[in-house]
Amino acid sequence: MDKLTVKDLDLRDKRVLLRVDFNVPQDKELNITDDSRIRASIPTIKYILEHGASKVIIMTHLGRPKGMVDERFRLNPLAERLEGLLNDPVKKIDDCVGEQVKAAIEASSEKIVLLENLRFYPGEEKNEPEFAAELASLGDVFVNDAFGTAHRAHASTEGIAHFLKSAAGLLLEKEIRYLGEALKNPAHPFVVILGGAKVSDKIGVIENLLPKCECLLIAGGMAYTFLAASGKEIGKSKLEENKLTVAKQIFLKAGIMDKEIILPVDNIIVDNIETDNKRVLVGADIPADKIGVDIGPETIKLFQEKLKDAKTVVWNGPLGIFEKAAFAVGTREIAYFLANSSATKIIGGGDTAAAIAALKLEDKMTHISTGGGASLEFLEGKVLPGIAALTDK
Repeated sequence: MDKLTVKDLDLRDKRVLLRVDFNVPQDKELNITDDSRIRASIPTIKYILEHGASKVIIMTHLGRPKGMVDERFRLNPLAERLEGLLNDPVKKIDDCVGEQVKAAIEASSEKIVLLENLRFYPGEEKNEPEFAAELASLGDVFVNDAFGTAHRAHASTEGIAHFLKSAAGLLLEKEIRYLGEALKNPAHPFVVILGGAKVSDKIGVIENLLPKCECLLIAGGMAYTFLAASGKEIGKSKLEENKLTVAKQIFLKAGIMDKEIILPVDNIIVDNIETDNKRVLVGADIPADKIGVDIGPETIKLFQEKLKDAKTVVWNGPLGIFEKAAFAVGTREIAYFLANSSATKIIGGGDTAAAIAALKLEDKMTHISTGGGASLEFLEGKVLPGIAALTDK
């Protein structure tokens, strides 16, 4: 990395401002239903404490409170969960800037302090320098461990880095290392799996990775636009009509570069996604009144054949409507196949990470990104402002 990491900082007796991404899902009773993002930053918190910091002052957002205080998005449940995971006391402060916050930090006997939701202030998402300066005044150095928000130029990710020496946390450094290696120097054969709902979400990724990989496997909702562009019938399946030309251009580019693009050769179809779980298997063409919801067994075999010799695999997007068990077979079978592969396996965040977690296969993957949108933009080759702003080595 050409940026400072937390390992480059002298942390002794420092107040360390740590930006994390604890934007975790909660149920109606505000119980946390998935704490993986909190767990992911534990090594950085422990590292900071073990290297002599006087305080680690943790900042995060939760939900979309739209720049005002919203009781549904207070961070008390997060403080409780963090305290349990660390087995160390955590001081939760009910604000994130101001003299009272400074006084509370100073008076706190706890070394770990969690500030209130940053997005209670409009200055956070607007990246207002005044708000960033107020946050910066709480600490001596800044560590960003929030890869999931690194693609956003917010006050606590980009703005604050202009006021303090700034470094990547262990999680952010790991994300940059694995995703960066896949872009710059992947072991070959390099296979990319892309799924999810929209072609439009993945165009940049395809254009950036197609020249680097040997094979691109396309499934999920986005596959039907590509199937239509290749002359197949897709029935009532999801179609981005305005992306048909783009899909045809991608086929042409792949041909010129001698790259393989593999589409589903059979499909699981239904009459109605919401009410009809009666599945029917068809080939590459889908009847006019049917909807494609998952890849079929021949496609699973074909994908596995293309993956069996891979040395690097990047996977972003589920291969069917994985939230419904009846339509999750393709995603599940490819996940299990990769779990037994010796390849370097990099899983994009968001729905793909959720699918791997639901299957309890996290420890079988080389790296699972904590950022959905951030990992997509990184794989597109974009500069992420939260990383660009960190102090250079």
